[in-house]
Amino acid sequence: MDKFSYTITIAAKEKADAAEKLTALMILASKLSVKELCKLAHVVKNDPLKTAMAKAYLGI
Repeated sequence: MDKFSYTITIAAKEKADAAEKLTALMILASKLSVKELCKLAHVVKNDPLKTAMAKAYLGI
């Protein structure tokens, strides 16, 4: 599989928080297919009820 580099900006209160977000995003990108990642983004963006249920399940 090819690797691609991008420059991105992440909103966060502190630099450490931004680094942690980036690490989490990289894990999601490496473990989910394109279709799965796009579906997850769609749910988070457009379905607050499912997002709230997932957060409750995760304890956050």
